[in-house]
Amino acid sequence: MRNSKLFIATAALAAAIASPASAHRQWMLPSTTILSGTHGGVTVDAAASNDLFYPDHRPMGLDNVTVWAPDGSEHEIGNPATGRYRSTFDVAIDQPGTWKIGTDQSMVFGSFKLDGETWRVGGFRRRPPMAGQGGPGGNAGPGGPAGRPRFDPSHVVASAAEIPAGATDVKLSERVSRNFIFVTADAPTATVFKTGKGLELEPVTHPASLVSNEDARFRFLVDGKPAAGVEVTVIPGGKQFREAEDAQKLTTGADGMLTVTWPVAGMYWLHATLTDNHPSEPRASERRMSYTTTLEVLAP
Repeated sequence: MRNSKLFIATAALAAAIASPASAHRQWMLPSTTILSGTHGGVTVDAAASNDLFYPDHRPMGLDNVTVWAPDGSEHEIGNPATGRYRSTFDVAIDQPGTWKIGTDQSMVFGSFKLDGETWRVGGFRRRPPMAGQGGPGGNAGPGGPAGRPRFDPSHVVASAAEIPAGATDVKLSERVSRNFIFVTADAPTATVFKTGKGLELEPVTHPASLVSNEDARFRFLVDGKPAAGVEVTVIPGGKQFREAEDAQKLTTGADGMLTVTWPVAGMYWLHATLTDNHPSEPRASERRMSYTTTLEVLAP
C-alpha cells in the first residue's frame, strides 16, 4: 500500500513538470498581480490543462507551494483547497514590493541493474532537500495504461541515494522544474528573483510593467550566468475562445536576452526549457531544466 501511494504521488508530479509537448500544461493564475497598499492579498488558481487558465483536467498539488516576501522571508499559503479540476489558495500581502509564489522542485530519475534485474529510480524532493525525505518508491505496476511498461513496485527506489553499492548500468538524469508567479504591492522590487542556481529569469522589464504592444526584455540565467539557446514558449490565455493558440516560439541570444511583444492585454503563460550536462547528482548524465511563469499584461 505504501509503494502504491508513493507511485501515485510521484506519477502525478512527473506529469506536472513534463514538457508542454508531452503533457497538459501546469499553471498558476493569480487574481491580480498588482496591488495598492499592503492590506490585501491575492487568490491563486492552480491546475494543469490543455487550454491555459481553463481548468478541465486535474488540480495542481499544493504541498510544495512556497511564498517568498520581498525581504526574502518565507510565508505560508492560506485557505488551501483542492477540487476535481483545480486547487486554490490565498496569499496575504503585508509587505511592499514584489512577492514570489510557486514551486521549486527537482527529480533524479533513471534506472540501474542489480543481480541482473532492472530497477527504476524516480522521486521528487523539494529544493533545497529537507531532512527525512526519501524512502522506497513506486512506479507503474500491474494494471497500468496499455502500451506502457509495467514495473514491479518492489523494484523501484525513490532517489539516487538509495541505489545499492553493487548496482551496475546506472543511467540517471536530473530534472529541475520551477513555476513562479509574481505579485507587486506598491513599488516593484527585484530581491526575490534570483538564487544563482539552475535556470532562472532575470527581468529587465519588471513583471509589474508589462504593457501590450510594447517590447519586454528578460534575461535567462543558468547558475547565475547568461544562458544562450534557452527555448521559450509564450502563449496568451483564453484559447477556448479562439481557434489558434497564438504561441510565440523564441530563443535567447548569446547574452541570455529575450524580447517579447504582447499583441493584446491579458494573462500570458511563459515556459522556458534548457538541457545541459551539469547535474547536481554526480552520477547523472544531464540536467533538464524548465521555468514557468504567468504574467499579466496591461492595456496602454
